Amino acid sequence: MDERVLAERLVATDTSTPDGLRSGAGFVKGWLEARDIAVREHDYDGMPVIVADVGAAADSGAPTVILHGHIDVVPAHPEQFEPRIEGDRLIGRGAYDMKGGLAAMMCAVRDLADQDRVRVRFVCVPDEESEDVAQHAIDWLMREGLRGDFAITGEPTDLHIGVQAKGVLALRLGVSGTAAHGSTPWLGDNAILKAHDAFRRIETLPFSRESSDLFDRPSINLARIEGGDAFNKVPDRCGMDVDIRYLPNQDPGAILSQIRAIPDVQIEKCATWKPAVVSRTNPYVLALRDSARRNAGVETLSVGRDGASDATTFLDHGIPAVEFGPAGAGHHGPDEWVSIESLTSYRKALADFVTTLPDRLARPEPPQGELRAVEGGRP
Repeated sequence: MDERVLAERLVATDTSTPDGLRSGAGFVKGWLEARDIAVREHDYDGMPVIVADVGAAADSGAPTVILHGHIDVVPAHPEQFEPRIEGDRLIGRGAYDMKGGLAAMMCAVRDLADQDRVRVRFVCVPDEESEDVAQHAIDWLMREGLRGDFAITGEPTDLHIGVQAKGVLALRLGVSGTAAHGSTPWLGDNAILKAHDAFRRIETLPFSRESSDLFDRPSINLARIEGGDAFNKVPDRCGMDVDIRYLPNQDPGAILSQIRAIPDVQIEKCATWKPAVVSRTNPYVLALRDSARRNAGVETLSVGRDGASDATTFLDHGIPAVEFGPAGAGHHGPDEWVSIESLTSYRKALADFVTTLPDRLARPEPPQGELRAVEGGRP
């Protein structure tokens, strides 16, 4: 089975539900086992976590590379789980984020099973898309002893290397108003309207205009709004969920201070996820760059990622981690697609990275070897 056919099979399973996740993880496990790869299935909060090791033995002293992917997707309409091909595009929910990358990664694990100079640890988790930013299966795996020298999470990057990712500031805000009869709204103070105005103010706070070398702005999204308890009443309470993706050079405490200064807005709940930052001169990063160049036929650059990923957890445990995945577009949207050609390039790049890694680590990087960045940020 090649990476395209495998990706189609993965896309066809609705893994936005618990039953679908169990079915999808079972397929991943069975596919690897059918290729004589030993697999361990763990249970995390009732969901399956798949782990497999190939290559060098654990006690060999060889470099250890973790290839990390997720099987879960955000919800979609039923027809989006019917994969279709248009030219070079494989279209369907999860094709880009990240079942296409997961399929190519699984194929690469099989390609690398017979080499013995690098230990490769494949990890497939069921909850990367979870709204719980504080705790994921990968956190549990790290507490249980999962370790490595370098980690690649296969989030879509168009074959560039994501060396930075924004942090997450997830807020539940309460907005207060004054109740009145619905027929005389001028006698009240509508909390829903005030919530909308408050969000617009958040969008114009000083932090929203800051930038960095890889990002031109933070991201601010009004994710959910709830208010009102009767048709004929001016609502006096409104809650809204605001998703802020802040820059690596920003302080979430300072952002919260700016929001607290908005009248009649209370921060009721707050969760944070730290930004991800990896050096562009890290030898594993440079080795991955070289392999991507050789196999993708394009200039591989360092990029900043707007969305958060499990790479942060690896970094918290001292493991350099990057996002690196195939090309495509439209993740979480109605016409999500991944480039079939890029899946092949991605598979080859991963295999080349692992097989050439020991020699690459033994060879010092020549001057001016830093991974060049995509132009970004504002003056």
